[in-house]
Amino acid sequence: MTEELQEFIEANRDARELKRGVSVQMYLEGYKHREIKDILGVGSGYVSKWTKIYVDKGLEGLLLGYKGKSSYLSEMQSQAINAWLQAKNYWNLVELQEYLEDEYNVAFESKQSYYAIFEKAGISWKKTQKHNPKGNPTIIHKKKEEITEWLEKHRPEIITEKLAVFFADECHLLWGDICGYVWGKKQERIEIPITNERERQTYYGAVNLYTQECVIQASSAGNSEGTVAFLKYLQGQNEDRRIAIIWDGASYHRSQEVKDYLALTNHELEESAWKITCIRFAPNDPKQNPIEDIWLHAKRFIREFYHLCKSFAAVKFFFEFITHRQIFNFPKLFTYGFFSQIN
Repeated sequence: MTEELQEFIEANRDARELKRGVSVQMYLEGYKHREIKDILGVGSGYVSKWTKIYVDKGLEGLLLGYKGKSSYLSEMQSQAINAWLQAKNYWNLVELQEYLEDEYNVAFESKQSYYAIFEKAGISWKKTQKHNPKGNPTIIHKKKEEITEWLEKHRPEIITEKLAVFFADECHLLWGDICGYVWGKKQERIEIPITNERERQTYYGAVNLYTQECVIQASSAGNSEGTVAFLKYLQGQNEDRRIAIIWDGASYHRSQEVKDYLALTNHELEESAWKITCIRFAPNDPKQNPIEDIWLHAKRFIREFYHLCKSFAAVKFFFEFITHRQIFNFPKLFTYGFFSQIN
């Protein structure tokens, strides 16, 4: 059962079905209701309900299944929903969708209909701002050409999986990262209880150019020790392949400890036979690295479900769940040429 659930979860892109599947899987794997509640923010009744449905109907029972549902709300129902929204202290599109489906058997095909309900209740979308450093366009363009040329030269080895190419980087996840875009009442601040917004967890991550699978590894910090440990991890995952790492020029990517490890690993080998090859992006432009989009995707996910992140352990659980061993298929992965095994 748990194997088919895992496949269902990994293939799923709807947050409501995802939460149902995860809650059932956790229960079947022995998690207590209290533990599931702490991580997912759902009640005991929710876990029991979807576990029973899964046992009775299988995976089909976890699907949204718009067929047979109404797409109309009466005026009285609209007033009740408005009162429900006004009584809450957090707002989430997925939760609104689930509420309408469970309480009124109503599901809209267009998200705009849900946005209209938020608007009527005086709830709007809040935005935060961030700034990214700017690089030198000429240097960036030249480096892109160099990387593209290098990959094309090694295409036969890449598509036969003799050479595994990874875009790698670190992500420093802060508890405060759950703050971002949210639905909230107009003219009111949205406050999220966080004990220590600077509590953090560093992750090393790499996405495979050919398989498009992402792997991550937790580390105490971004440093030489963590970098060498991650290189060893990637080697362990690719024992019969040579590895190429494309990443930025962080000091701990080019430290003496890392150089020593690479020298030991590639000792007396011709460059074409190196077990690990490291290639750097142009400086000061994170947008060059496709894995940045995976970090962004994961942080958007935890921001959307900020009300479930009652602890930093929950934040890390969701971050790891949405990234590790997941397959990604976004345009930036093909910035340096199309090598995907996914048609």
